[in-house]
Amino acid sequence: MSLAAILGTVVTAAVIGAAATVPVRRFALWTRLTDQPGGRKAHRRTTPFLGGLAILVATLPPVAFQAGDPAVRAVILGAAVLALVGLVDDLRPLGPLPRLLVETLAALAVVFNGVQAPVTGTWLDIPLTTVWIVVVTNSYNLLDNMDGALSAIAVVTGGMLAVVAYLAGAPAAAVIPLALAGACGGFLVHNWTPARIFMGDCGSLFIGFALACSAVLVFDTPGQAPAGLLLVTFVATVDTCVVLISRRRAGRSPLSGGTDHVSHRLRLLGLTVSETVLALAAVTALTCGLACAVAAQALAPLIAFALALGSGVTIVVLMQRVDAYPATRPALQPSRR
Repeated sequence: MSLAAILGTVVTAAVIGAAATVPVRRFALWTRLTDQPGGRKAHRRTTPFLGGLAILVATLPPVAFQAGDPAVRAVILGAAVLALVGLVDDLRPLGPLPRLLVETLAALAVVFNGVQAPVTGTWLDIPLTTVWIVVVTNSYNLLDNMDGALSAIAVVTGGMLAVVAYLAGAPAAAVIPLALAGACGGFLVHNWTPARIFMGDCGSLFIGFALACSAVLVFDTPGQAPAGLLLVTFVATVDTCVVLISRRRAGRSPLSGGTDHVSHRLRLLGLTVSETVLALAAVTALTCGLACAVAAQALAPLIAFALALGSGVTIVVLMQRVDAYPATRPALQPSRR
């Protein structure tokens, strides 16, 4: 891709994303497809949640125009399928098993189209990559819990993945991250706090699957894959670990919603919503920067992996000390899930 193609991809996706969100929001309000406050949700006002459609519509045209690689086409098709599943789930909850089945089938489809992480160099890479894609997809889905959080993280991750793709000599793999970064940037105009629209599962599943698969496409060099995959998905991975461990310790279902994510704990420590989102985006930029160093062979993969793993474990432990479950805890505002 030339510089003109890169700018064209990002700008086109951003403009479409920002523009498409307006009619989508109006339609959601008109049809009362809104996320209501209350229960274990922390936002305090009724908010439409079909924003994922705008992200999907904004991402597809630039990718369709430039994608010539079969693996890239398989990834965007699989992501689109998950976006539709997420849309159905937004309109009428499907439950975890149907969603997990579709996610697994979509992951297997892209794996058999050449999207495989060279972790072991054997047939085990097929199930390992499939499971990893499914887990990371759902981790990003869980990360959509505060105004602007997932949108901002997707902008940073998508842009940095495109840089890694060029450093790794795989420019074709940069198309989806670039388009996704632009689309999420356009959507972020409407999703920044106080959010006027949420992306819903339609958007979060689409983003999660696209980023997970793009990371595998980029880090296709044996030895670099474990470090690279952990670094580019660091925030989502750590957040999921924090939630699963804390819910288990509290005797709660791991599938239940709640204000116990890293973002909510940062709010409890005194950060505003904007500061929390910027902090998560900054950490994402830092870890993705380390991934760039790995791709450029400026940082040994083993050292990078050890740094990421050690930092991740430390954050998970520290976050457990922030009490997210007191019965009298007032609702945080504005966030969700």
